[in-house]
Amino acid sequence: ILAFLHNGDISLLMFCLSETLTAGFYLIRSAPRTVSILPIDWLVAIGGTIAPLFLRPAPWGVMPMASIAITAGTIIQILGLISLNRSFALVAAKREIKTGWMYRVVRHPIYASYGLTYTGYILANTTVLNVIIYALACVLFCMRMLREEKHLALDPQYREYMQKVRYRLIPFVF
Repeated sequence: ILAFLHNGDISLLMFCLSETLTAGFYLIRSAPRTVSILPIDWLVAIGGTIAPLFLRPAPWGVMPMASIAITAGTIIQILGLISLNRSFALVAAKREIKTGWMYRVVRHPIYASYGLTYTGYILANTTVLNVIIYALACVLFCMRMLREEKHLALDPQYREYMQKVRYRLIPFVF
């Protein structure tokens, strides 16, 4: 940690923290009450998780300063993970419905963080291949979000939550 801070690379430290939290919460996640058994939900979850791993650094970007969006997205991801805690999963599953902290603002703060992070990365590392992977990842995470909501909306408590928190990703917009 001190080496990261000494080199001034706080964004790398935050990225490591967010990925450690993701892995940790996944390993200690609570038992689900229901899990989607639909193959499409599994394919979308796996594809959406793997697709961003194919993004590559580039010597050029249309907006190099967009790397600030990566840092902002990582902060939102960390806060979203802490808010979600042991209810984290890859495939649509009903665990405890979280309605506090970040989940009072939008229904999918972690997906919002992915969108912000991916957008910043593409703007700072622009290649045709990265743009294609970005588009695929965005389609997959939108499908994943909608499939997850469809599964969770079977629960009256989640439907009530959807009425209270109307925005999926961006407050007052979407």
